[in-house]
Amino acid sequence: MGNNGPVTRPASARAARLDQVCAAAVEVARAGITEVEPSDVGDHLQVSAEGDRLVTHYFACLLPGYRGWRWAVTVTRVPRSRNVTICETVLLPGPDALLAPGWLPWQERLQPGDLGPGDLLPTPADDERLAPGYLLSDDPGVEETAWELGLGRPRVLSREGRADTAQRWYDGDHGPAAPISVAAPPKARCGTCGFYLPLAGALRQSFGACGNFYAPDDGRVVSADHGCGAHSETLTGTPETTVDELPTVYDDSAVEELPVSRPVAAEAETAEPS
Repeated sequence: MGNNGPVTRPASARAARLDQVCAAAVEVARAGITEVEPSDVGDHLQVSAEGDRLVTHYFACLLPGYRGWRWAVTVTRVPRSRNVTICETVLLPGPDALLAPGWLPWQERLQPGDLGPGDLLPTPADDERLAPGYLLSDDPGVEETAWELGLGRPRVLSREGRADTAQRWYDGDHGPAAPISVAAPPKARCGTCGFYLPLAGALRQSFGACGNFYAPDDGRVVSADHGCGAHSETLTGTPETTVDELPTVYDDSAVEELPVSRPVAAEAETAEPS
């Protein structure tokens, strides 16, 4: 006859019970911190159970530069013994500890402009921004290059790579939101400028290079809706303004009157003989 009672399952792992003998051994744990002077060990902060008869005591760390860190001393004892021994001592960061930033691979730490003369920047073989150049591409410019040069370049920009590049350029200092573009006349857009050199391939409709020697973006890739005050058509059709020359006018009121004395010789000539 089968058992219709409730099915029993193994109980989940229970929380470790705090051993009172180990928990009371605060001074034994404090004495186990031998790496520093006793004055560098602060108040007893807390105690936690790690297992059966296995307890960790936490003390404040007073070492300079270790604000928020804690000394952790783990103690234990054998069954039916009141002799507590030290397992290990370690310095751990607390919840408010000052920690260094998380480690990042060097590829993620690099920023634009970090690469200098003589530096080498290897590109991973699985870089999602690149695709093999000998495969059919969705970029007509790439297909044309591959046809003319055989296999062409080993790798070319993938769809993801082009989208990432276009977005970065568009949001940067050479896009429509750049301060110099916002301050330019509304009609002074690069796409209508005679110095604008469109790119080839899929980016041709949105980007080109500036070829104006006097423009601040000369030699740089700009978006078609970028703009500046050096647009080729800025002065086209502007009538010349001539200023008529006004006649010279003398102001008599500004003439200073001076007394004139007659010469002595002239007076002698005009005098009557006696």
